[in-house]
Amino acid sequence: MMLKKLFQPIDNAPLIIFRIFLGFLLAAETFGAILTGWVKRVLIDPEFTFSHIGMEWLQPLPGYGMYFYFCLMGICGILVMLGYKYRLSLGLFTILWTGVYLMQKSSYNNHYYLLILVCLIMLFLPANRYASLDVKNNPGIKQNTMPQWCSAVMILQVSIVYFFATVAKFYPGWLNGSFTKIILSNTEFEIFKNLFTKHYFHLFIAYSGIAFDMLIIPLLLWKRTRTIAFLAAIFFHIFNAIFLQIGIFPFFALSFIVFFYPPEKIRSIFFRKKIPVDYSEPTNERKTVLGYFFLPFFIIQLVLPIRHHFIKGDVLWTEEGHRLSWRMMLRQRQGYATFRVIDKQTQTEIPYDYLKRLTPKQQGFVSSNPDGIWQMAQIIKKEFTSKGIDISIFVNAEASINGGTFKKLINPGTDMAAAKWDYFFHNEWILLYDSQGNIIKQ
Repeated sequence: MMLKKLFQPIDNAPLIIFRIFLGFLLAAETFGAILTGWVKRVLIDPEFTFSHIGMEWLQPLPGYGMYFYFCLMGICGILVMLGYKYRLSLGLFTILWTGVYLMQKSSYNNHYYLLILVCLIMLFLPANRYASLDVKNNPGIKQNTMPQWCSAVMILQVSIVYFFATVAKFYPGWLNGSFTKIILSNTEFEIFKNLFTKHYFHLFIAYSGIAFDMLIIPLLLWKRTRTIAFLAAIFFHIFNAIFLQIGIFPFFALSFIVFFYPPEKIRSIFFRKKIPVDYSEPTNERKTVLGYFFLPFFIIQLVLPIRHHFIKGDVLWTEEGHRLSWRMMLRQRQGYATFRVIDKQTQTEIPYDYLKRLTPKQQGFVSSNPDGIWQMAQIIKKEFTSKGIDISIFVNAEASINGGTFKKLINPGTDMAAAKWDYFFHNEWILLYDSQGNIIKQ
């Protein structure tokens, strides 16, 4: 019965308008990255970038190549919005955006990952069957309906994001308002600075954030509370857009709401000339895509956010299992690190100032993140190996979470040039602490 309902035809207006919103936001994100200087700061100015581990070969194009790269992505976004060669345009954008995501971590943002997932989903949905240049060029593909599962997968995707974002907030640094104090202290609006220093307001933001993430999907699904939830979402996301300055994510999140309203309602607002749905119209969408793509796709998304529970240590400290887990806006890391480079043959220390090779953003990443420290050690090792010098690297690093006490992060006796990176389990050279702040022997 449930499977039959998933394939019931419904008006495709929500999917069509979402495609238009998505294409516009893709263009805004990529052209905006150029205009705001993000591309220059993150991809052009650095000598190298810290790619995701295992993807070190993936580096930005030389010179001003990344400007052309982002312009191409922006053009793809416009083509998606217009519905021109839809799957080719969206497929190319997805590949290029995934490349950007994997080639740098120092300016990591969760919505970069969400864009990849949504683009992958949209590649399998018939989002160009109405109000598109593809239909104008080939009227035979025009459709007014889509199977119900097209809306269901979008609702499930955004539900996963909010669910794990809720769960991640149940830790002391969020519940006591210490992290919200940090993010609110950075406001540029003088008129709100006094309010933003009040502890009660820090707690209000913290617990309203939990309440919003926890309740927004159920309230949108229930007809009686849907409009109230929609208004709350507008207020919540506009507040984040203004005060947290997190790019397109607030507007991207709001665009999913079209899938929660009845399709006929969306049609009456955005496509008034669109004819009512003929429920006898076949959808012509393959049922196998649910079993062979979407089922494993969502299973993976349910597994990735819980993997840190199976890795030794606190993810807030080790960062192991942090990414791809919807652990959004949860902590501020601060730290410092010094690298001692030792010539193995002569046992003499070679003076090396790694900070000169990094941008300020990269310096913060390396000094406070275990994976940044490990990758920096591998980069230094490669540099000396190319000169025929065999070296050891010992790191003295301390880190602080949310303005707390600085603690030693890396085992200073570990040769980081020889250390291996464990993709799935705890890296033993990251120090762990018990509840009293004592180092746990590993």
